[in-house]
Amino acid sequence: MERLFNFQKLEVYQFSKELVKMVYQFLKRYPQEEKYALCDQLRRATMSIPSNIAEGMSHSSPKEKAYFLETAYGSLMEVVCQLEISSELGYITPEDYSNADTLMRRIAKMLSRLKEVTLTPQPSTLNPKP
Repeated sequence: MERLFNFQKLEVYQFSKELVKMVYQFLKRYPQEEKYALCDQLRRATMSIPSNIAEGMSHSSPKEKAYFLETAYGSLMEVVCQLEISSELGYITPEDYSNADTLMRRIAKMLSRLKEVTLTPQPSTLNPKP
């Protein structure tokens, strides 16, 4: 698959899509009564992570980029909470939760670092100092 946009090259974006696919596989095993409750919430929160990375990286303003990266981070924290509850309710196995947790921690670190880099002023290449 050819990548057309810069955000698609970001590892954090790619890992976020992996998390979406992982959660969608989990949701196939949830009980029917969760279809319109926890399942919907997990779907929305999980999908919000790569979506906000994509949207944020399309902006030229560092502050706007950082805002969307922070929103992605917030959505990630929602997923952490919802998967923890899912594990406690027995909807996912301890191994499922552990695998997701490892991936979520990696994404969290990457989002934090990307936001930090985004907000760090870059030296100007237009006016180099003598």
